[in-house]
Amino acid sequence: MGLIIAIVVVVIVVLAVGAAVATIGKRKRDSKQLQTRFGPEYDRALDQHGDKKEAEGHLREREERHEGLDIRPLAPEQQQHFAGEWRNVQARFVDAPQEAVRESDHLVREVMRQRGYPVDDFDQRADDISVEHPHMVEHYRSAGAIAERNERGEASTEDLRQATVHYRALFEDLLDTQVTQRRGQEQGQGHEQGHAADGGHGEHSSGQPANDAGAGGRRGEEVR
Repeated sequence: MGLIIAIVVVVIVVLAVGAAVATIGKRKRDSKQLQTRFGPEYDRALDQHGDKKEAEGHLREREERHEGLDIRPLAPEQQQHFAGEWRNVQARFVDAPQEAVRESDHLVREVMRQRGYPVDDFDQRADDISVEHPHMVEHYRSAGAIAERNERGEASTEDLRQATVHYRALFEDLLDTQVTQRRGQEQGQGHEQGHAADGGHGEHSSGQPANDAGAGGRRGEEVR
């Protein structure tokens, strides 16, 4: 009888240890999955909450909320429309940087709305987009902070330029397309177009070298 009891106790202990090991293993896997999915947002949550369990619980709440949203991609015509709107806004940055930042913020929110994100609260918007865009959400927070200073008249032109760069990073990610040509592409295409237009001589028909310093200088002031 005593031997049977001893065997039962050993079995119970082994099962308990196995269950504990399995639970620890599952927690580690879950933590790893959250780290992989949220990237820098995982570290931010740890810093913000100061407790791993609480931080991971908050990130899981984001996932659950996100699963309940009807997030959808934009149609090609919507992508083209918003990309064109973005280029128009950025072209106005030279003459009206404060207004351009406001319009950039509005465009980002409108793209989010069209994709199915609620847009009422800034912090909630940031949490929602962090699920699928964890490497871009900090751009959004940085842009939002500068936008608030802009409304108080405390943002410099360089601050506003940085805000636009931050907005563009998220905007392109949400749009899933590049909205601006990079400098190298612009220079290469400009050279090819100019070469074709003047027959390969780099001059106007009058024989004088082409001069676009005014337009080029102005383009150089726009946000890159």
